[in-house]
Amino acid sequence: MKKIYNNILETIGNTPLVKLNSITKDVKATVLAKVETFNPGNSIKDRMALKMIEDAEKKGLLKPGYTIIEGTSGNTGMGLAMAAIVKGYKCIFTTTDKQSKEKADALRAFGAEVIICPTDVEPEDPRSYYSVSSRLVKEVPNSWKANQYDNLSNSQAHYESTGPEIWEQTSGKVDHLVVGVGTGGTICGTGKFLKEKNQKLKVWGIDTYGSVFKKYKETGIFDKNEIYPYITEGIGEDFLPKNVDFNIIDHFEKVTDKDAAMMTREIVRQEGIFVGNSAGSAIAGLLQLKNNFKAGETVVIIFHDHGTRYLGKMFNDEWMRSKGFFDKKGLTAKDLVAFQKGKLISLDVKDSIDRAVKIMNENDFSQVAVTNEGRVVGSLNEQHLYSQIVKNPDVKSKSVETIMQPAFPYVDISAPIDSLSGMLTTENTAVLVRDFKTDETFIITRSDIIRALC
Repeated sequence: MKKIYNNILETIGNTPLVKLNSITKDVKATVLAKVETFNPGNSIKDRMALKMIEDAEKKGLLKPGYTIIEGTSGNTGMGLAMAAIVKGYKCIFTTTDKQSKEKADALRAFGAEVIICPTDVEPEDPRSYYSVSSRLVKEVPNSWKANQYDNLSNSQAHYESTGPEIWEQTSGKVDHLVVGVGTGGTICGTGKFLKEKNQKLKVWGIDTYGSVFKKYKETGIFDKNEIYPYITEGIGEDFLPKNVDFNIIDHFEKVTDKDAAMMTREIVRQEGIFVGNSAGSAIAGLLQLKNNFKAGETVVIIFHDHGTRYLGKMFNDEWMRSKGFFDKKGLTAKDLVAFQKGKLISLDVKDSIDRAVKIMNENDFSQVAVTNEGRVVGSLNEQHLYSQIVKNPDVKSKSVETIMQPAFPYVDISAPIDSLSGMLTTENTAVLVRDFKTDETFIITRSDIIRALC
C-alpha cells in the first residue's frame, strides 16, 4: 500500500468489501457490502467524478480556469468539487429541494455555488435542476457541464475500477450484484465488467416508486403515469439516462420510501456501518429478492454514501414521524420528550403570581408545575391564572401557593402514548414524565401528543 499520496484524488477507490451478518441473516447466500464511504468524498461518486473530469481534459473540453457545472443530488457534486479544488476549477451545482440540507451545505463548504430547484417538475421544465444546469452552461463563459446521466465516462469509471476491485476481492466468486439505480453508471459499469468475467452473474437494480425504470425494463414503455414525487434519495429517475443499459440489468425491484428510510437506520443499528438512503433501499430490495439467492452463492451490494448526509432526515426521529414512517401506535413518553431541550422549568410555591405570569409568557407555557424544595406539589394553568387575575388584579403580588392547583400526575418514561392521552383531561392539563435513570423530569401536554400524531 502506498504510504504517501501526492493529493487527495489518489486515495479514491480500493474500498473494503465487508460481510453483512445481522441484517441479512434470513438470506441463504453470503452478502458482502462494497462500502464506498471510504472514498475521500464519502461516496462512490468520487470515482466517476474524477473520470469525467480527466476524460474532458483529454478531449480539450475542460481547460485551466474553467467552471464545472452540474445537476447533482449532492454526491457527484462533492466528487467534482473535491477534484476541482485540486485541479483549479470553479463549480456551480444545481440540486433539488428534496435533497438533504447536509448535502448542499457540504458542497458549499468546498467552495461551490449551489442553486436549489423544485423537485416536482418535469425534466424539460425550465425550473428543473436538469434544465437550469443546461441553461447555465450556455450563459457562463468557459464552462463545462459534466452531465453525469449521459456522460459515458460515468459507467466507464466503474468498469475500470469498481468491477475489477469486486472481482479481485471475491477471488472471482460473485454470483449476484445488487445496486440502487440512479444515473445507471455504477450498476452498468460494474455489472458489465463482472458479466464479462462470469456470464451467469445476475444484476439486480433497485428502483423506487415514482421512477420509470422498472416498467420500462419489463414492457419497453416509458409511462409518465409512473412518475410522481418520492422521498428516497439517490435512486430512480423520471427520464432514461444514457448510462442505464437495460441489457445489463436483469431485473428491477421497487422499494417504498418508508422501507428505504427504515432500513437505512437498521443498517447502522445492526451492522455498525453508517450509510445513506440508497443503501437502505438496496438492502430492502435485497431482502425482497432473498428467495433468488441460494446457499453457497455470493451477493455483492453497493453502499453508495455516508449517513452524515442524512442526519436531518432518515436519522432524525421527528422527520421520520412527520413523514409517517414511524408506527405511531407504538409511541411512548420517551418519544414525545426526545426533542425537549433542558430540564423541567417550574415555579416555587413562594414565587409571586406576577413572576408566574412572566415565566409562563417568556417560555410560552400554557401550564407549569409548582415545587416546594424541589418536590412537585402543585400546578398552574393559564386559564385558571387568567380567571384569578381578572377576578382580583391585586392577586399578582401574592404567592403562587395561594392559587395553585393540584399537582400533575407522574408517569414513567416508558408509558405508552395511549395511557398519556387518557390522563389528560379538562381538569388535568399535563402529565409529568419521569426518567428515573437520568433523574430528569419532563412535561407532556395535549399539544405534544397532537404534534406527534399529526
